[in-house]
Amino acid sequence: MTPERTAMNGSRKPSPEDVAKVLRARMHAGELKPGDSLPTQAVLAGEFGVDRGVVRLALQRLQGDGLLTDVTRGAPPKVANRPGIRVPQQTAAVLGPRVLSAFENDEVRIDALCLTAESLVLAMAESLTRIRTGGLKPSSVKLRVLFPARDIALAFPRRAEPVEGDEAVHARWLRNRNLQGRALRQNLESLRSTSELGIDVAMRALPFTPPVKLYVLNGVEALFAYYTVEEREEMIEGAPTRIFDTLGTLSTLFPFESSAGVRDQQFVAQSAAWFESLWSTIATPVVLDA
Repeated sequence: MTPERTAMNGSRKPSPEDVAKVLRARMHAGELKPGDSLPTQAVLAGEFGVDRGVVRLALQRLQGDGLLTDVTRGAPPKVANRPGIRVPQQTAAVLGPRVLSAFENDEVRIDALCLTAESLVLAMAESLTRIRTGGLKPSSVKLRVLFPARDIALAFPRRAEPVEGDEAVHARWLRNRNLQGRALRQNLESLRSTSELGIDVAMRALPFTPPVKLYVLNGVEALFAYYTVEEREEMIEGAPTRIFDTLGTLSTLFPFESSAGVRDQQFVAQSAAWFESLWSTIATPVVLDA
């Protein structure tokens, strides 16, 4: 393949998005066809003049867009059977690359509705690291998160067979909610000491258990997932306990982009409007106890 370095801003080293754009263009042009294996990460790194980490992030982004399969440290990934069509994937696989893409904007805005912020904390880690090292330079980040309120009777997680007066399962969820919420706030606010980044973090509580999780990124992309509730046994305060719960990091995220057509555009707009309606009416301030 022809080296692409000179096509991307002269002497500036290509970013993961630059590499992803070139590979995406090759897929659309038919140079890389469904089922084709990409060159190894080492070969791509040499072609673009970047570290393997940059190539790995580019490949993860293309996987998040549904263009690649089997992005690992082993064999080279393959072009998906339906290039150009973004497919649903587990939250842990797709949210990080989408958040990273959102952070490449000058003004970053993320609205999230979730049981806890575990998936979002993990997804934002790479973006925050790249801000600290100078790889990303947004001027502002605005984050709003909606959680369930602390004092409601949650539909899940809860005991499969309730025991009157036993709040152990609820207390564990509340600790996780507060821990992840504080981590989000602290991770973002810590950037103030290393940059001139404007930070605005706000969290509010809902009077119900959300059956879905939602992320609206910069007002142009929405990632939506159902919380699938399962019965399983876990150790709660040292005792095996049957509970109804969901694993948010494994929930399948359905991606929608305003640029993908009228259907997606309307879904993103309605998702943003729904979040705003909850935020501005029934949601109340959150206290994240230490």
